[in-house]
Parts: sequence; structure tokens; C-alpha cells
Amino acid sequence: EDEDLIERDEMVVTVTLDGYIKRTPLSTFRAQNRGGKGRAGMATKEEDAVSELFVTSTHNPVLFFSTKGKVYRLKVWKLPEGGPTTRGRPIINLLPSLEDGETIRTVLPLPEDEDSWGALNVVFATAKGNVRRNSMDAFTNIPSNGKFAMKFDEESDDRLIGVALLEQGDDVLLATQMGKAIRFSGEDVREFVSRTSTGVRGMKFKEKNDEVVSLSILKGGTATPDERDAYLKVAPWKSDEEAHSLSDDHQAMADEEEFILTVCANGYGKLSSAYEYRRAGRGGMGITNIDNIARNGQVVASFTATKSDQLMLVTDQAKLIRIGLNSLRVIGRSSAGVRLFNVAKGETIVSVAKLDENENPENEAEEAIAEEMVGRGAEETAPDTTAHSDRNIPDEPGG
Repeated sequence: EDEDLIERDEMVVTVTLDGYIKRTPLSTFRAQNRGGKGRAGMATKEEDAVSELFVTSTHNPVLFFSTKGKVYRLKVWKLPEGGPTTRGRPIINLLPSLEDGETIRTVLPLPEDEDSWGALNVVFATAKGNVRRNSMDAFTNIPSNGKFAMKFDEESDDRLIGVALLEQGDDVLLATQMGKAIRFSGEDVREFVSRTSTGVRGMKFKEKNDEVVSLSILKGGTATPDERDAYLKVAPWKSDEEAHSLSDDHQAMADEEEFILTVCANGYGKLSSAYEYRRAGRGGMGITNIDNIARNGQVVASFTATKSDQLMLVTDQAKLIRIGLNSLRVIGRSSAGVRLFNVAKGETIVSVAKLDENENPENEAEEAIAEEMVGRGAEETAPDTTAHSDRNIPDEPGG
């Protein structure tokens, strides 16, 4: 197949929790919005949900990282094309080298120009708390049957839980299922040349049954710990009263503020300022991310979010729940959180996908897909407004 004959076109790539993938021309979603004929989203099974969505060009490569540490590569134009209401094809059909029990954990779109990859860094995190940093150009040549991005010993029960691009000055945030988290500088993880090493210790665990469930990248910023503490005392979301004026320095911090959303298996969760997660040395036991795991259930996911985001929650009883964060107030890092959704007795949340609701072409597709899934039987709800109040949370934290 001659790639030169493939037209360059913007595509919306969607991946579901059950491992289905497809590409749809972005113009399809824009045309529906303009024409006012309603929206249609990805046709998924009732127990399935979209877990990854991004806009990229037909000529751009996409890397697929698996739980067993392998990486696979496909150009976007090689992904199955389908309309807004088609389901797509199983990724396993496109990546026949996947082994039994091996699933795709991260889907990473990259620039078409591979010469630019050398300026990119990628960080890996494992369930047992190891991290590793590589230059992205270590993954330019990937055979059709994939290759190891991280090699685990055969007797190891460790697995890859996340892969993310890392820019200079960024911090790494690891969150565990037992409610702990650690934030450290990405520069604390030396760059590895080897692709087989499992890296270095990113986090130690206080409890034997604990493990890392989420990897997030935060902007490092220049504020000192004392400056962060001073800001947190006057942060706009801190007061129930009308917004008050801030000093220029505090306003700059408010503009750059990021927020961490943590969701637990029993339907509880919270939104906290990333400023409360102090940078520490790599390899420690971390600090409390959310309290009262006995009530909340184990942490399912913890990641950056904003007031404008929506979540798609998936339960072990095949329910899809879409909730908005606009009424979820910001609370302390070490608090126990509040109820996000009333799960049935014996039912737990097993997966969380974030839907960014800001105005851009990619979000037009996200909204269309989410609305279609809700319309086909998913339960749409919002956080209990008796427990949450609308606060002044920036719609788009900068930096």
C-alpha cells in the first residue's frame, strides 16, 4: 500500500473499554452540529464505553502499549474507518501478536515527523511502583509484531499501568488503590537507553496489597512550598462567599492551578488542588490522596480534571453513568470525599473515562459519542447537589 496515495485528513480516533477501535472523519461531527440534525455517537455494547478519544491526521502514527510491556504501532490510516454510529473493530484483530491476558493500557498518538521525537520524553509506570523515562526516539522502529517497551520477568506479577509524554519541568503523580499518592519531579527519573529495564523505584507501599492505579503528569511550576501554602489559604474555591480579589502573584497561581480528581469503587470521590500535593523525593511512600478507603472502596482512578469535564463511569453490573463535575466543590487532599453516584448494593465502579467539555473540535466528537451512549440506556446523573456546591473553579487551568 502506497502511503503517498492516502489523503491527509483529520480523524477522530475512538477506543472502547472492551478494546474496539475506529477512525471517523472529524468533518462528520462538525457537519452534524452545523446541520442541526442531532448527534450520533459510537455504537457500543451496553456494557462498553469509550475510554480513549483523540483527533489526529491519517498519516500520524499511534503507539499501543500493553499491560505486558509491549508496544505496537499503526498509522492512523490503517485503523478501520467507520461512521459515527459504527462500533469499530477489536484491537486484537489489528494487533494479532497480543497474547492471552495481554490488554492495551495506553494509546499514544504522536507527530508524523519522527525526527521530532528525539525532543520528546516518555515516562512509564508499573503497578508495583516502578517508573522509567526514555527518549521517544527509542520507539521509532517498531516491527509489525511489536517489541518490548518494558520487559517483566516471567515470574513477575507486575504490569504496565500507564505511559505518558513528559515535558521538561513536568512532575509525575502516582496514585495507589489504597488512597496514597506521590508527586516528584520528572527529572528525578534518569533517562534510560534500555527498553527492557523496569526502571527505578517511584513509590514504596505501606500496605502489602497496595499498587499504583494511575499515572498523571502535572506542570512543575515555580512556586515554593510556602507560596503554595499562602495561596491555598486564599484560593477562590476556598470561600463560600463571592469571589474576592487576589494579589497579582496569587492570581497567577490561580490561573495555573490544576486539580486532581479521585474516584473510588463505591461511588465516592473528590476534587482537590494539585498545589496540595507537595513535590517529594522519588521512591517515598507518598501522602494521603483520599481517606476512608473502608467506606469509599479502593481507588479506581486519579487524574487531572476541571469543572468543565464530565465523567463516564462503568460499573461491574454493566451500567454506564455520565456525571458532570460542575457542582463538585474542591475539598482538601486528605479528606474522605463525597458521594459521586449511588451504586447499588454489591455493585462497584470498575473504570472511569474523562470527557473534556471545553469548546474545540475534539470535544464536539466526545460530546456526540457520550450523548449517544447515554441515549442508548446509560444512566445520566449529576453529583448530589445537597452535598456539593458550585465553587469558582477555573474552567481551563493553565500551564
